[in-house]
Amino acid sequence: MIPHHRFDGPPDAPVVVLGPSLGTTLDLWEPQLPALTLTWRVLRYDLPGHGGSPAASGFTRGLTVDDLAAGVLALLDRHSLAQGHGRVAYAGVSLGGAVGTALALRAPDRVGSLVLCCTSARFGAAESWRERAALVRAEGTAPLVEATRSRWFTAGFPGAERYLDMLRGADPEGYAACCDALAAFDVRDRLGEVRAPTLVVAGAEDPATPPAHAEVLAEGIPDATLLVVPGAAHLATAERPDVVTEAIVRHLTTTIARRTA
Repeated sequence: MIPHHRFDGPPDAPVVVLGPSLGTTLDLWEPQLPALTLTWRVLRYDLPGHGGSPAASGFTRGLTVDDLAAGVLALLDRHSLAQGHGRVAYAGVSLGGAVGTALALRAPDRVGSLVLCCTSARFGAAESWRERAALVRAEGTAPLVEATRSRWFTAGFPGAERYLDMLRGADPEGYAACCDALAAFDVRDRLGEVRAPTLVVAGAEDPATPPAHAEVLAEGIPDATLLVVPGAAHLATAERPDVVTEAIVRHLTTTIARRTA
């Protein structure tokens, strides 16, 4: 399953893949594009049932995060990226970050640098995700909007509606399938296998994946760096792009340079 995607930036530049969070589209990363496309070929993709990607189908056992990582690998193969001795950088938010962790575990020779934003090695109790999936399958995403507002952003953030519209537009089955994937995700005992240089970013006021989750990632992944962003909740890339973008650019630039030196 190859997701809907788009490229931005110089076609001959090193590639960074950007993964979105549950309920958002590839446009989540627009605040970072001006800085990243100066020196990177940016590849953004949509999750199943989000943006331009169709809802997940054919997964009789249920969609998994590893399935999503396999879709990213298929996308890289389609465009002949990160093959042989080449590597891409990867940055992801929330579920997109989990996909990045799974990708780094599944294909360590293809990921040269990793940024995990507001994500986790395990996203809480599986039952809560299954309950959310059942609600969305029955009633769509509308019942989630107000609760999501307080998870994604601190109070008074003026740009929330743009991102909440992404949630409103998500296909219910695609969103629910992604919830099922999060319910089954748990790589806490495999973090030591991640070989890519990793930056872990947390929103200081994130109730969904609080800094404690980021600490688990940073302590488990060898030599990972942790950044806690003040004044940000779950979508720190959108709420504090000034801090997050600078950190991402610095990490990607130094780690890819180190890998290719």
